This record gives sequence, C-alpha cells and structure tokens, in this order.
Amino acid sequence: MKRVFIVLLLLSLVIGMTGCVITVPNITAPSLPQNQTPATPTPKQPLDTGWSPPQLQTEAPTLPSIADVVEKVYPSVVAINTEVVTMDIFRTPLTQEGAGSGWIIDKDGIIVTNNHVVEGAKKVTVELNDGRTFEADPKNIHTDPFTDLAVIKIDATDLPAASVGDSTKLRVGDWVVAIGNPLGEGIRAKEGTISGLKVSLNVEQGQTLDDLIETSAAINPGNSGGPLVNMKAEVIGITSAKVAAIGVEGLGYAISTKTAIPIIEQLIKQGYIVRPWLGVTLYTVDQYVAMVNRLPVNKGVVVAYVRPGGPAAEAGLRELDVITRFKGQEVTTAEKLIDAIHESKIGEEVTITFVRGNETKTTTARLIQSPSPGS
Repeated sequence: MKRVFIVLLLLSLVIGMTGCVITVPNITAPSLPQNQTPATPTPKQPLDTGWSPPQLQTEAPTLPSIADVVEKVYPSVVAINTEVVTMDIFRTPLTQEGAGSGWIIDKDGIIVTNNHVVEGAKKVTVELNDGRTFEADPKNIHTDPFTDLAVIKIDATDLPAASVGDSTKLRVGDWVVAIGNPLGEGIRAKEGTISGLKVSLNVEQGQTLDDLIETSAAINPGNSGGPLVNMKAEVIGITSAKVAAIGVEGLGYAISTKTAIPIIEQLIKQGYIVRPWLGVTLYTVDQYVAMVNRLPVNKGVVVAYVRPGGPAAEAGLRELDVITRFKGQEVTTAEKLIDAIHESKIGEEVTITFVRGNETKTTTARLIQSPSPGS
C-alpha cells in the first residue's frame, strides 16, 4: 500500500511540472526585400580637431553692495502724509489720511513727488529722515497732473539732496533700488532689476504715462513719489504706479529722469507747465459711451467740456461733438488726440474734423499757451 502511495505522489508531481511549462513562440527577424542591401553608415567627420573645452570659471562675479547704495540715498528720501476731505453718501465731510514718498532734489527744501500723492490735499506734511516734520504751504506745491509729477517747497535749508543720474544709460537687467514709504510704515528699500524700458501705461481715461521704467522691485501703496536709484546711488526714476492682478506678478513703474527733469524744472521756475492748449475735456468713444450719450458714431473722441473763450470755443466746437481727425490724421482715443495737441506748437492753426448729429464738419482752431492752474 505504501509503495502505491509513493508512485501516485511521483506521478502527480510530474503532471504538475508539465503544467508549468511555458511555451516560447519562435521569433523570426524581419527579412529585407529582395535585391536590397543594408544601408552603409556615413562615416563621421571631426568638427574641429583643434577645439578644447572652455576654461571653467571658479569664481562667480560679486554682486553690487545694495547696502552702500541705500546708506547714501536714505537721508534724501522723505515721507509725505496728507489729509484729504471727501464726502460720504450723506454729503457729510470726511477727512481721509494718505501716505506717499518724495526725495530732496535741492538742498534748500525742494522735494519731488507724484501729483496723485498731493492732489486735492488740504494738508501736506513732509517728514525728513532726521525726524523733523514740516507742513507745506499750498502756495508752494506745484503739480502737473498730465505727467503725474509735483514739487513741494518746505522751509528748510542745507538738506542732503540726492544725485540725479541719466536714465538713458539704463539697460534691461540692471540692478535698481526702490526707496520709499510703503503702507505709511516708514522709509524702506527694496531691490530689483530693470525689466522694461520706454514703456507706456494708460493710467486713466485721457492720460497715458510714457517713457516709463518697468522694474521687478516691489512697489506698494505709499512708495509713490519715491526715488528709483541705480547702483551709483543716483536717482534715475520717480516711482509712480503699480500694476497687480490675480495670477499676475506685480509690475512696478517709475517715470524716467529724462522725462521728469524738464517738467520738474518748469514747475520749480514758473509753477506750472506750458503746453499747446485747445481748451477741451476729451473722452474716448466706444459702443457704451456712444449708446449712453446717443452719439451718431461709436468711434472717435467726444468733447465732454468746452472752456468758454478757449480755442475750441472760438472754433465752434460744442459738447458731444465727436472729433474724428486732427491735422488730417485719424484719432480714435483721447490719449492720441492729447498727444497730438501737445506735439503741436503754441500759435499753430490746426484743422479739426468732427461729427455733430448727422453731419461731418471741419473747422480750424489756433492753439494757445495753456493757462496757469486756477486761472
């Protein structure tokens, strides 16, 4: 009986092993078509037998000392605090506080900042780096809304004026430092690089800032009016605006010294900027503007206001006329028309084509010098 059991066990092992056998199919290499021979590889030729690997640089270049730059410019940067009176929905006066920045351009108390920092303020206070505070007389605050620049004169002397550099020498990638009063928390410095030059930015209807410097330096509310400086501790721009959106990294902008210095000079010497003047308030026409105002066209520049006695009034222009051509050139935005006016000459006679109702008319206007603010 035992022998029968052993025989059966051996038989079952043999059968089990047979079931584990894996059959491998025959693999046949592909054959070439008849009368075709394998391609002969092309012999490789050397590219340059005399070439040798470049020498590896063992030391990285040293970055400029931002601390040295900041230390030199800091005494010339000021904090500007403002008070503006506004009305709530019940027409009750409210006083709102604002903060901005500025920098000393002249040792006898002349400060440069942005127009929007001081615009409409009933009180402007300038705090120096040494802790002294001065309230500016409104008569000594001169502004140019078109370029967003302003100068303030305070009753102080022997101040540490900042050096001014040549913004035309800048290159994309240059290191810069933005110094100012972010969030009204005191003077701070933030480094970055130049990411764009000669940039134009539409800041509001009818106003475009040109020749801007775009930088990666962090700029926040309160930085406006502060200096953007190069690695020689020279002011090469005046911080003016910031673009930020969800999902988009913030872009900081500064007005170049090439654009700013001539404006600053006029503000200091005569109190306002002299430009060719038509005497109108303009607005770009689009489908919405055309529908709301029942305009006959949906493209052009609508006249929102005509200054009595000004060149436009003398030429017969009226409110809601839509200007379509200026000096023979088509105009489609208020910014382009304003630029064309400013690029003209004082005393120049210009042709203006406009639409009124169902009629297209042409008139001429003689541009005059822009009046002083308040006149």
